[in-house]
Amino acid sequence: MSRFLPWKIVNVELRQSPPDLNLDAGIGGLFVVFWCQGVPVGQLLLPASLLPITSVQLAASAAQRVARAVGRGLLKNGYSTPPFFLSPNEEPGPELAQVLKIARPLESFSHVADSGDVRDAEGSASPTSVIICTRNRPAVLRNCLASLRTLSPQPHEIIVVDNDPSSNLTARVVADFPEVRYIAEPRVGLSAARNAGVRNATGEIIAFTDDDVIVHPAWIGAILRGFENLNIMALTGAVLPAELATDAQFAFQNEAFAWELGFEGYEALDFDSSFFRNTTHLGVPVWRMGAGANMAFRREAFNRVGLFDERLGAGTSGCSEDSELWYRLLAEGYQCRYDPSAVVSHFHRSDWEGLSYQTYSYMRGHVAALLFQFDRYKHWGNVKRAFGILPLYFTKLALRALVKGLARFLVNSDEDQPSLASPLRQKIRGMLAGYAYYLSHRHLPADPMAATTIGKNNERA
Repeated sequence: MSRFLPWKIVNVELRQSPPDLNLDAGIGGLFVVFWCQGVPVGQLLLPASLLPITSVQLAASAAQRVARAVGRGLLKNGYSTPPFFLSPNEEPGPELAQVLKIARPLESFSHVADSGDVRDAEGSASPTSVIICTRNRPAVLRNCLASLRTLSPQPHEIIVVDNDPSSNLTARVVADFPEVRYIAEPRVGLSAARNAGVRNATGEIIAFTDDDVIVHPAWIGAILRGFENLNIMALTGAVLPAELATDAQFAFQNEAFAWELGFEGYEALDFDSSFFRNTTHLGVPVWRMGAGANMAFRREAFNRVGLFDERLGAGTSGCSEDSELWYRLLAEGYQCRYDPSAVVSHFHRSDWEGLSYQTYSYMRGHVAALLFQFDRYKHWGNVKRAFGILPLYFTKLALRALVKGLARFLVNSDEDQPSLASPLRQKIRGMLAGYAYYLSHRHLPADPMAATTIGKNNERA
């Protein structure tokens, strides 16, 4: 069986001369991310078989990969595509006069990226609370907190919520970061921990990231720029891979963040009542809006639609506590945004055992969230997806895998390629477990501590 080789992540600043890219020994390829003035605008996957490539070839490839993101940033009423899973709206494109004004697109884009820099008005920016929820992962937490020290501007406060305070592992790490507030939350579950963070936060903007994340120095500034639009109630950002050293990490990146149908996560997208209305019949794909590892909310969002559903999330259902909250916001008529200029890098699960469990948990949480959403709003698209679309989709995948396996057997192939897809069996098991989880938890309260005041400023534990 072919051995997977690590992929190297290469960052290329477009306003500088592009480099030649050579083939290093022992790598399977290059994951190239193109940047312009601190904003990621495109990516290119170069397997080892295509290397080396010259700077001229790279520049030609970059032009194709970044055109949409740069064009969207420069022409606000042009290239205004809907989310990639919807049919395009028939809207007029950019006026010719606008297009002809853009003589130097990258230079113009750089000015746009700089124009809203909140570092020049740090004192007047909305107070921002950053919340990291963790459970007995001191090494990755330390790396995450160290990266937060590079932020400019700095957040108003940083809160670490310890979801297993009895171990004392998290408290020891936080003790080395005096600027960080420590909150103990012994009730198990990511949603319970996140809710504890919200109740203790004092900022007008509340941002979340995970302990296995490294934040980009401009992360807070990008979040604050996004919320300058007063209609935005929640914001998500780009999640780039911190490493692609194993086949499990590559599979997760390829599936979770590939952004199907050509969209790779480098174009800003707005999600509003029109998006919600047009997709309700199929189960609104709120999970496509981003990831809980990089999300932020206005404080009033929690006041208006409630906190995270504590029946969902890691430690309980498995996931979807983030997307379920986005669903509530959209269902109540509020607007959310995906903004790729808010960037974090995530360390994906490195082994197949971990990825398999994560795949199972994600699907269990996803199905449970669909059914909890139906309970709340009686939108039948959630039921259609849970009992129709998903089973049919997995049946097709299983048949396709069976045909491929039979074909390999008939040609007696022993040169199988390493698997680059998360385990289908775990997805099916997770779907079935989601039905059972819903039935056993549907009568539990979504927020057992709903009477607790949001924003209570507790002392450091």
